[in-house]
Amino acid sequence: MNKSVFLGALTVAGLMAGVAAAGTMDDVKARGKLNCGVTTGLVGFAAPDANGVWNGFDVSVCRAVAAAVLGDQNAVEFVPTTGKTRFTALASGEIDLLARNTTWTFSRDVDLKFEFIGVNYYDGQGFMVPKSLGVSSAKELDGATVCIQTGTTTELNLADFFRSNNISYEPVPIETNAEAQQQYLAGACDVYTTDASGLAATRATFEAPGDHVILPEIISKEPLGPLVRHGDSEWGDIARWTLNALIAAEEYGVTSANIEELAKGTNNPEINRLLGTEGTLGEMLGLDKEWAKRAIAANGNYGEIFAKNIGENSPVGLGRGLNAQWTNGGLLYAPPFR
Repeated sequence: MNKSVFLGALTVAGLMAGVAAAGTMDDVKARGKLNCGVTTGLVGFAAPDANGVWNGFDVSVCRAVAAAVLGDQNAVEFVPTTGKTRFTALASGEIDLLARNTTWTFSRDVDLKFEFIGVNYYDGQGFMVPKSLGVSSAKELDGATVCIQTGTTTELNLADFFRSNNISYEPVPIETNAEAQQQYLAGACDVYTTDASGLAATRATFEAPGDHVILPEIISKEPLGPLVRHGDSEWGDIARWTLNALIAAEEYGVTSANIEELAKGTNNPEINRLLGTEGTLGEMLGLDKEWAKRAIAANGNYGEIFAKNIGENSPVGLGRGLNAQWTNGGLLYAPPFR
């Protein structure tokens, strides 16, 4: 290929990439709402209340992005997806963002052409069994029937775990958490396996949660996070830095209660840049200067969102663990806002 043809091809490719990149934010703004893919229902993470209003830890990410881009945390259409349908919904453009306890893996990032914009929950796969089974370790589950959601990393990890421990199991395939719960409680399977956070959320809905035990083994790394399509870097930046804003706000002590006061200006330049009283970070994203302020004000900072939806005083009852700030020995670490 001669040089002029090569440069011409590069220019066309650049223009096309520019069109793709501008696409999602323009679509969201023109539509006036964010289409966000969530789970079909997992208490604490994403579930509609009696009035059909969606709430939860993952839902809060969708609402924060809508607040940042559209100025309204309620300008979201929640699209329930299963382990099987979620990736098709994102790839096809049916949704703009997938925030559905989805594990960041090599093949999903590279082969499926998605871009994970961060981790909002560090998790690992566990096992839940009825206390009456008398089992204290997953290694005692030889020959067990196991309820397993299809199209998930859970399915693959389960096979690896049983194979490496030279024990056998019989899978009971299910599509949704609700179906898994129904089958497990009906005795159609001895064990339910999914991310440990999902087990805690499911158990919290049982009439007698104390009759069920989450076994001590965590058999995998499950970094869960929101994702967007490849080829849309500007949109990816908005989603990524909205999540980072929630994490950074907790570190800097910016809360839903004090944000209006801090937004008048502080002696901490990082807080000022985050809340838009200094610098041009919003402009760099194609948004206004108060984008992050709105995202944080919607449902609070990361810690507030965690505590309200899945924390120790919620029905789900999860401790912070790996999801504590890096300053408290956890893995949460937002890059600098500068």
